[in-house]
Amino acid sequence: MPDIRAIKDYLLTLQTQLCQAIQAFEPSARFIQDPWQRPEGGGGISCILRHGSVFESAGVNFSHVAGGTLPASASSQRLEIAGCRFEALGVSSVIHPSNPYVPTTHMNVRFFIAHKENAAPIWWFGGGFDLTPYYPFLEDVIAWHQTAQKACVPFGEAIYPAYKAWADKYFYLPHRQETRGVGGLFFDDVNTAVWGWDFAQCFAFLQSVGNHFWQAYGPLVTQRHQHPFTSAQRAFQLYRRGRYVEFNLIYDRGTLFGLQSGGRTESILMSLPPQVSWEYQWQPQAGSQEAELTHYLKPRDWI
Repeated sequence: MPDIRAIKDYLLTLQTQLCQAIQAFEPSARFIQDPWQRPEGGGGISCILRHGSVFESAGVNFSHVAGGTLPASASSQRLEIAGCRFEALGVSSVIHPSNPYVPTTHMNVRFFIAHKENAAPIWWFGGGFDLTPYYPFLEDVIAWHQTAQKACVPFGEAIYPAYKAWADKYFYLPHRQETRGVGGLFFDDVNTAVWGWDFAQCFAFLQSVGNHFWQAYGPLVTQRHQHPFTSAQRAFQLYRRGRYVEFNLIYDRGTLFGLQSGGRTESILMSLPPQVSWEYQWQPQAGSQEAELTHYLKPRDWI
């Protein structure tokens, strides 16, 4: 039987650690801790920092919710659990820096369990992290993927290639024919049937991904947050943020699950940036830094 108490303890610790790491960059802006309860069952703590000197927006949310029926976004691929009672635990973080040279990033680690009458519960882990640069540095993208690979190595050589490829496929905007960024890791449905791991190994993998997230992202913030930029580069950042909004509102399964399960709207939509813009048929100048971004928006082997 999965140890839900241990999962919850880890997720709350991870939330605290991420908030502390982010807060270390901000001399004046502070996280708001916003506990909430869900009428259908459970609740969470949303930790939100806005309009800092380094981070325009940073959210680190913990939730532990329960309900009588899984929403379609969670059961469409698993028809055998449609209509089951469920619990879902997770930590989700989305960070939108102020400086265009610091990438936006997203991390999520989660656990689902569906309770069937007269049968053993069905459970799985999911999560990952990905990077969305506006003015990318090749060495940063390589380092990001090296750390993602490091999170996976103890669990087998096939893990990183599989979940890197899944991230490339998942974080993709078909209507734009481009990836949301340079990817990272994405996994779902991890249980004893996938890699032959027991619960402890599945849980250990989730923890490895969660623990390596800031190891991958923190150095990029340290190195790039004081990089000089122009108003034109800031405008490009806001324009490209539009792609992030498009993905989260149209395709993101976490957003759909939260809304379909009656989740807290303010916490679900903390992933959206405070400022964003769209331009009609905007095109970068040939040979410009903005044009270089297109080379990063196709899946490739970064390592």
